[in-house]
Amino acid sequence: MPLQAQKDHSWLFTSPLPELMAKLGTGEKGLGHPEALLRFAEHGRNEIPTGGKRHALHILTSQFSNALILILIAAAAISFLLGEAIEAAVILAIVLFNALLGFVQEYRAERALEELKGFLTMKAKVMREGEVIEVDSRYLVPGDVVYLNIGDIVPADMRLVWCEDFAVDESALTGESVPALKNPAERSDIIFSGLQPQAIRNSAFMGTVVASGEAHCIVVATGKATFFGRAASLLEKEEPSSEFERSIRQFSAFLLKITVFMTAFIFAANYFLGKGVLDSFVFAIALAVGITPEVLPVVMTISLSHGALKMAKKSVVVKRLSAMESLGNIDTLCCDKTGTLTEDSLRLERFENLDGKKDSKVLTYAILCNSAKMTKGKKLIGRGVDKAILQSGEAKNLMREVERFTVVDVNGFDFGRRRMSVLAREGKSKILIAKGAPDSILAISSHVVVNGKKRKFDSPLIARLRAKAEAWEKGGLLVIAVAEKQVEKATSHKEDETGMALTGFLMFSDPPKPSAGETLRHLQDLGVGVKILSGDSQFVTRKICSDVGLGIAEDKIVSGSELEDLSPQEADDWATRYNVFARLTPEQKHAIVRSLNREGHVVGFLGDGVNDTPALKAADVGISVDSGTDVAKDAADVILLHKSLTAVAAGITEGRKTFSNIMKYITNTVSANYGNMFTVAFSSLFLKFIPLLPSQILLNNFLTDFPMIAVSTDNVDAKALHKPGRWSMSYIRKFMYVFGILSSAFDLLLIVVLIAIFGATEGVFRTSWFMFSALTELVVLFSLRTRLPFYKGRPSRWLLVISGVTALLCVLIPLSTFGKAFFGFEAPQLQVFALMTGLLALYFLVVEFAKLALDRKLHAEA
Repeated sequence: MPLQAQKDHSWLFTSPLPELMAKLGTGEKGLGHPEALLRFAEHGRNEIPTGGKRHALHILTSQFSNALILILIAAAAISFLLGEAIEAAVILAIVLFNALLGFVQEYRAERALEELKGFLTMKAKVMREGEVIEVDSRYLVPGDVVYLNIGDIVPADMRLVWCEDFAVDESALTGESVPALKNPAERSDIIFSGLQPQAIRNSAFMGTVVASGEAHCIVVATGKATFFGRAASLLEKEEPSSEFERSIRQFSAFLLKITVFMTAFIFAANYFLGKGVLDSFVFAIALAVGITPEVLPVVMTISLSHGALKMAKKSVVVKRLSAMESLGNIDTLCCDKTGTLTEDSLRLERFENLDGKKDSKVLTYAILCNSAKMTKGKKLIGRGVDKAILQSGEAKNLMREVERFTVVDVNGFDFGRRRMSVLAREGKSKILIAKGAPDSILAISSHVVVNGKKRKFDSPLIARLRAKAEAWEKGGLLVIAVAEKQVEKATSHKEDETGMALTGFLMFSDPPKPSAGETLRHLQDLGVGVKILSGDSQFVTRKICSDVGLGIAEDKIVSGSELEDLSPQEADDWATRYNVFARLTPEQKHAIVRSLNREGHVVGFLGDGVNDTPALKAADVGISVDSGTDVAKDAADVILLHKSLTAVAAGITEGRKTFSNIMKYITNTVSANYGNMFTVAFSSLFLKFIPLLPSQILLNNFLTDFPMIAVSTDNVDAKALHKPGRWSMSYIRKFMYVFGILSSAFDLLLIVVLIAIFGATEGVFRTSWFMFSALTELVVLFSLRTRLPFYKGRPSRWLLVISGVTALLCVLIPLSTFGKAFFGFEAPQLQVFALMTGLLALYFLVVEFAKLALDRKLHAEA
């Protein structure tokens, strides 16, 4: 029977470890690859099914969820029963075609979302056949031996085999805000039916976060069999809405109010003027369907998913589509210098004792006090400094010396202490070795080792050592200190890190990226200010900023110690005033981001470590790296497949393109559709017949939707990329009133000439207005799609082709036998075509002039 099919899981947490390993068929060397494959076939993927995925049938049925569409279908059915079979069939056919168009576009967007998810995976460090390898956490199986470190999201339910200062944040599962300290020796004797995760101290659970320390564990449950899996439906949290999503809802509510009022008015006007209850009702509903921007969700989804896929190909992956718009709105980007301004490829340059001589003892201690591990694929995983030590040529030559020692206990690195330590045994003697930032090691040292002898610290010596370290840092080198202490204890704790003897220093280089200067200039062109929030010293930070050409505001680098002395108001001012900060704690990075938020900036924060998580959550757009810690990736909105400012700049550009194209659709739609509604509302008061048949309105709406969808992938003016876009209901209202009234004015001019001069019949009138209404919407699109003069804004080839084909159809269908038979069209005279052509040209010129005038006015007001 599969382990996860057994009802009683209590033995997983109460059995002694040897017995548990025997039952799970595993050991300290982990599973073999063939056995892991067999277990994967038995237990399936280690993942929790989510309800977010939309299947084809759901997408199709959602096309008919609009109340107006359902009312229109019902009205068409009533028309059919009253003998209007052709009219009813045409209305239903157009509704179905419209639904099919929406289905195809949304289905493609849904597939794009699935493709985006494939770019992101959570990795787990697993022992397979005695070798540590990295695997996709979805392929973990019961019996796997997994290594957990600070910042990891626990990928499955696990029993602890060994741990050191291991605490887990279980708030996502239990609601407890204080991290739970774990102990592999503790066993719960509570029967499973009453077993609660917060009562189990010998295990770590899926979805929780390692808050400190490290552990070796055995997977005991995966997927739906985990505590998290069984409670998943209760633990689901609604994603908070972005500013963009809230703005869209506000816009939709605004349109709905206008649509309801105008539809009621048009129905009443036509009914009381004797045009029949059913005809007036169907006409009003069809008009409401025609003017409602039902393609807006499709255009938004296509724009966002199209932009997201383009970004993914540039190594920028958004976790949810609305983050695309937020990314484009960034005006301030906060980041560390490592991996953004530098190559993030630390190299050990030299190591020396306090006599200034190269000393293998210093490097030997650094090799022993090290958290990096080699995977089976010969990939070194761990902190940058630790990897650089093991990758150095000198380290490989010292392996025999290192093998004389056995590491018996580890006090893992954390960002509060900024160091780690190990207890190593050589023969019968034991030595505690600490490695970390110079200030951190000096703080726990009372002695130094000079000329091979231990002596007490004194103030002049401390000053000389600090000056020496500062001189290296001014040259751009990262400095790490090493200290030692003889001990008698068999185990070690962080509290033992005192009374150490400073032994020597290691110096590392991280060269600046050749592309960093150009990327910084590009971000400046985009109107994005870059702020460096570094944990390194002021001297190293200054050197790197100088190398890449990043100007330092007022030539001042603000240190974390300076920030501590500021009032909240001063801190907000300094966060805006200065652009380079050094020796920051995680709390100070978070505070700077919050200060910038309060000052009205849209802040992006780029970070990949545990210490970056608070700032990532506080930022408007959290940006992490695929190689970063699990907790950082979980907090981020955007994931970079490679840490690079160039990728961030590309993402910001793509976000602005997406926002610009969505705004093109909105402004074009409100000007055309609501102009038509104003025209119908006014003309209903004096026309003796319904201006357009319901089927003609729906056909017009169906045809003109195609260019509007093509707008989602249109070219964007370079000018629109130079500053963040801002959603403005005030601007949309002004746009609707100005261009809606212009549209109505030309519609009414056509109507007056058709009735008063040409004496047009109902059929000719409807056909003429159908053509004119559709063509004005298509033609004016090429003016309103750009805020430049129309001839300077280059439309996409796809938009040109789709618009051209649609314009032909809008003319040819009314003139065809098909159009006359099914839609009641009647061919106008040549004079009418000449009139429409002249009005189209004049309308385009007036709109172009009004657009430029409105843009100048808004620019002056800004």
